[in-house]
Amino acid sequence: MRQPAHVPRPLGNPAQFDASGLVGLSEREVQRRIETEGANELPPGRNHGLLAIALSVAREPMFLLLVAAATLYFIMGEFGDALMLLASVVAVMAITVVQERRTERSLDALSELSSPRALVLRGGERKRIESRNIVRGDLLLLAEGDRISADSILRRSGGLEVDESLLTGESVPVRKAPSHEAVQLEDPGGDDGTSVFSGTLVTSGQGIAEVIATGPRTRLGQIGRALGEIEVERTPLQKETGRIVRALAIVGLALCVLVVVGFGISRGGTWPAWREGLLAGIAMAMSILPEEFPVVLTIFLALGAWRISRSRVLTRRMPAIETLGAATVLCVDKTGTLTQNRMTLRKLVVGGAMLDVDTLSATAPEPIQTVLRAAALASKPDPFDPMERALRAEAERLLPGEPLLRAGWNLIRVFPLSPELLVVSHAWQRPAGGEILVCSKGAPEAVAALCRLSAERSARVAQDVQRLASQGLRVLGVAQASMPAADLPQEQRQMSPQFLGLVAFQDPLRSTVPAAVEECRTAGIRIVMITGDYPETARSIARQAGLSNPAAVITGRELDATSDSELIGRIREVNIFARVAPEQKLRIVAALKANGEVVAMTGDGVNDAPALKAAHIGIAMGGRGTDVAREAADLVLLDDDFSAIVTAVKLGRRIYDNIRKAISFILAVHVPIAGLSIVPVFVTSWSLLLLPVHIVFLELIIDPSCSLVFEAEEAEVDSMRRPPRNPAERLFSRRTVALALLQGVSVLGICLGMVAAVQPSQGANAARALSFATLVVGFLAILLVNRSATRPLLAMLREPNRALWWILGGTAACLSLVLTVPTLRRLFSFAPLQARDAGLILLAGIACLVWFELLKRAGRNILVARFGG
Repeated sequence: MRQPAHVPRPLGNPAQFDASGLVGLSEREVQRRIETEGANELPPGRNHGLLAIALSVAREPMFLLLVAAATLYFIMGEFGDALMLLASVVAVMAITVVQERRTERSLDALSELSSPRALVLRGGERKRIESRNIVRGDLLLLAEGDRISADSILRRSGGLEVDESLLTGESVPVRKAPSHEAVQLEDPGGDDGTSVFSGTLVTSGQGIAEVIATGPRTRLGQIGRALGEIEVERTPLQKETGRIVRALAIVGLALCVLVVVGFGISRGGTWPAWREGLLAGIAMAMSILPEEFPVVLTIFLALGAWRISRSRVLTRRMPAIETLGAATVLCVDKTGTLTQNRMTLRKLVVGGAMLDVDTLSATAPEPIQTVLRAAALASKPDPFDPMERALRAEAERLLPGEPLLRAGWNLIRVFPLSPELLVVSHAWQRPAGGEILVCSKGAPEAVAALCRLSAERSARVAQDVQRLASQGLRVLGVAQASMPAADLPQEQRQMSPQFLGLVAFQDPLRSTVPAAVEECRTAGIRIVMITGDYPETARSIARQAGLSNPAAVITGRELDATSDSELIGRIREVNIFARVAPEQKLRIVAALKANGEVVAMTGDGVNDAPALKAAHIGIAMGGRGTDVAREAADLVLLDDDFSAIVTAVKLGRRIYDNIRKAISFILAVHVPIAGLSIVPVFVTSWSLLLLPVHIVFLELIIDPSCSLVFEAEEAEVDSMRRPPRNPAERLFSRRTVALALLQGVSVLGICLGMVAAVQPSQGANAARALSFATLVVGFLAILLVNRSATRPLLAMLREPNRALWWILGGTAACLSLVLTVPTLRRLFSFAPLQARDAGLILLAGIACLVWFELLKRAGRNILVARFGG
C-alpha cells in the first residue's frame, strides 16, 4: 500500500507566490459570467410558512369537528361551551406549528461553507473578494490555512497539500500536483491529483488554481442537490397511527350522519330534536376519532428528547427517537466517529526493532531519540499538518530540554516533496555557523532509494512497512545527513543521507467504542463501517472496535462494478466498506433499506449528509462534525461520544414500549366514551349522556395527562437484551386491541348500569354526572393496572413513578371541581351528587381494579400484549 507522504510549505510570503505570465479575467468578463452563470453560492433551503401550516391543520377531521361543534354552540347561545371548544382548536394549532417549524437548514449550512473571502488574480492584479463573486475561469491564489472557494484545477504549486476529509472522510491531507493541460475535475482523494474542491482546507504549501465550477455545480453543490431531492420518510409509528386515525375518522363521520338522522327522526323531526341530533352526532364522531394519538406522540417524543439530551444527545427530529429503538443496522463512518480524527505517533522501527511509542520515556536510547529528532526537524517549526503536529508532540515529550527543537537553529533551506521524489528535507544550521544538519522524511520506499540502501535492506524495510500498514498505520521513512555548508547540494537526489528508521501514525480508536459495539451486538444491532480510508486501515479499526467479520471488505471500486441487486445480496454478510465516495454511501443505505433493515447512520462530514438524511435515523457528531452533517441529521452527539448511541437506543426502546402502553390505554377509554355517546340514540327515554364539551374535557385534558404516567415508566429490564422489534410489527396488535376492548366494555357496562339505576328517579343531569364520574374513575383503574402486563398492582404501587401520584391527585381534583362548583356544574349540565353516589363510584372503581387484576393473572398469555416484547 502506497503511503501518503508529507510536504512543508515553501518559505516566503504567500501573497508573493510566483504568478508571472498570468493575468486572469477582466472585470467585464467577470460581470458577464456572474449574469449568465450566477453567483458562487448555493440556493437557500425551502421554508414552510405559517399559512401553509394552518391550512394543513384545517384539513384535519378533528379540527373540522371542533369548529362545527363550536359554531353550533354559538348558534344555540351556549357561549361558554363554544369558547372552550375553540380553545382546544388553538391548542391543536399551536402544537402543530411548533412541530412543523422545525424545518431542515442543510442547504443554508452548505452555503456558509463557501462564504470565506478569496484572493484572486484579475487583470494582472491580486484582489481579495467575497467568494460569492468568484466565477468560472478565475485564478485563485492559495496558501496554508485557506478555505478553497470553488472547484478548480491546480496550475502552479509549491508543495500544496489539502485536507479533503470534508468530502472523503480521510483525515490525512493529500498532495496536489499542477497541470497545464487538465480541463476536467477529478474525484477527490488520493495523492498527486490536479483538482481542488470548494470547502476543503489548504494545510500546507501554496498554489494557483483555475476555477472550473462554482455554486451548485461544485461537489458541495451536488451534495446540496442530493439533500434537496431526498424525502424524509415518516416513521413506522407515524404511518400506523395516521392510518388508524384516518380509518376511524371515516367511520366516525359515517356514524355521525347516521346518528343525526336517526336521532332527529326518532324524536319527531322537530328543530330541538335535530339540534340534539347534531350534538349527538358530533359527540359520536369525536368519541370515535382518537385525536389524542398525535397529542400523546408529541408529549412522549418531546419528553424523550429532553431525557436523551441529559446524555448529551441533541434531538433535531423527534419522531426519530422511537425509530432508533427499532434500528437493526448502524452505519458508522470511521474517521471522527469510531476514531478521534487526530493523528498520533504509535510505533517506531529503529535498528530492525519495532517499538510502541507509548512505552518509551525520556531515557530512551540515543538511536530512538535520533529518529524522533530528525523526524521533528523535517517538519515545520509551527506545524499545521496533523502528522507533523503528532511528531512535534512526541518529540517534546521524549526529548525534554532538547535545544535542537527550540529557537536558535536556523532553517536555511527546504527541499520540497515532488511527484518524482516523495521526500521532504529541511536543512538546519547552528546559530554560530558550522555544519549543516539535513533531516528528511517521506514515503519509505523513496527514503530508502535516497539513502541508496542495498536490495536486501530495502526488502527488510518493505516488510516492516507492510507489517505496520496491516495494522492500519501510516508509515514514513526518516533519514539524516550532516555536511559542511559549502557541500549542501541544490537537489535532494544529490544527497546520500543515513537511513534512521520508520515512524508510524494512527488515528486512534475512541476508548468507549469497543464496549458500545458489544452492547449493540447484545441488543441485536449490526454495525457497518463505511469509510473513505484504505481497506487495511479499515480492517485494523474494525478488529480493534470488535466489529463482526472484519476480513470481508468491499471497496468503492468494487461497488461501482456491482449492480444494485448484487449489492443487496452481498451486503447481508459484509460489514466494512472502504474507499467509498459520498454517492456510494447513499447506495449502501438504499441497499440495506431494500433488505428491510431499519438503518441508523452516523457521520460528521459534508460527504455524510445525503446518507444521514436518507437513513431512517441520521446521527451526526456535534463536536467535530460539520454544520451540514448536523443540519441533515435527526440526532446530534454533542460530545462525539459513540457510546451515547447506546443510551439513545435504550431510550428509543423504552419510549416505544411506553407509547404502546399509552395507546392501549387510549383505545380502552374510547370504548366507554363511544358507548355512552351512542346508546342514548337508541334508548329514547334517555337524554344525551356525553356532549362535545364533556368529550373535549376527557380527551384533551385527562387522557394526555394520564398518559404521562406511562411516559415516566422506566425501561423494561430486558430492553437491551432482546433483538430489535420487527419493523412490520403492528402497534395495534390483536392482543393489544383485545385487552383494550375488554377493559373498555367492562367500564362501559358499569357506567350504563349506573345510568339505568339513577335516570328514572333523579333525572338526566344526575345520571349524566354519575356516569361521567364513574367513567373517570374507570379510566384511573385502567391506568393503574396497565402500567405492566405482568406485575401485580401492589408491586407497581411500590415502584417509583413520580408522575403517577400527580396525575391521580390532579384528576381527582378536576373531577371534584366539576361536580361541586355550581358554575362548572352548569357548564357541564350536571346535577349535584349525593353521598351515596360517591360511595357507588368508589365501589365501581374497586370493581374495575379487581376485575382487571384477575384478567391479568388468568389470561395474560392469551390477551395481554407483551409490552416489552
